[in-house]
Amino acid sequence: MVGYRLHYFPESGNSYKLALMLTLCGQAFEPVWTDFGGGVTRTPQWRATVNPMGEIPVLEEDGRRLTQTAPILLKLADRYGRFGGRNDQERFEILRWLFWDNHKLTGYMATYRFQRAFTPSPDAAVLDFFRRRIDDFLGILDRHVGGRPFVAGDGPTIADVSMSGYLCFPKHEAGYDLAVSHPAIAAWLARLAAVPGWRGPYDLLPGKRLHCYVSD
Repeated sequence: MVGYRLHYFPESGNSYKLALMLTLCGQAFEPVWTDFGGGVTRTPQWRATVNPMGEIPVLEEDGRRLTQTAPILLKLADRYGRFGGRNDQERFEILRWLFWDNHKLTGYMATYRFQRAFTPSPDAAVLDFFRRRIDDFLGILDRHVGGRPFVAGDGPTIADVSMSGYLCFPKHEAGYDLAVSHPAIAAWLARLAAVPGWRGPYDLLPGKRLHCYVSD
């Protein structure tokens, strides 16, 4: 049995993706809280000993450190034979949406949410730019999941795990009430939350949180 340790901080949607995938696959992991807000991931020592890319999450498996969320999800899906697609068409769709999510939805939502909720004086012009981009991406996703139960097929895959990662946090953090603005996304998230073993981000990622500058 593989022994997992997950380096994370609670607000990290990418950390949540790995925690959720491990949980859905019935795998326990040791949570290793990381002082992201204190800047530890930017220190030379941390980059020399944990992740030279300077990013969270890091998944250790029996002492070997893995980085970059999407390839780790692919590795776990292959290892446990779950959420990796049932045929070549679904596997291609998973890759297609993983790349899109990393470049577009997660890429913009992670930065926007961090700037909006966890920095004391965000630049309004920057937030507006990110918001307009995210509105476009959420519209694409809303149309896509409005016509199918899950992203790549009839059942959940790592594409769903990845694309939902930053959409499962409290709505005040990102400023989107998806049930109102994007009902198809809200319905898709509800279907994903009904998968046996599913748990929300702050249930899976304990520990000291960043100060949030926006209220409920």
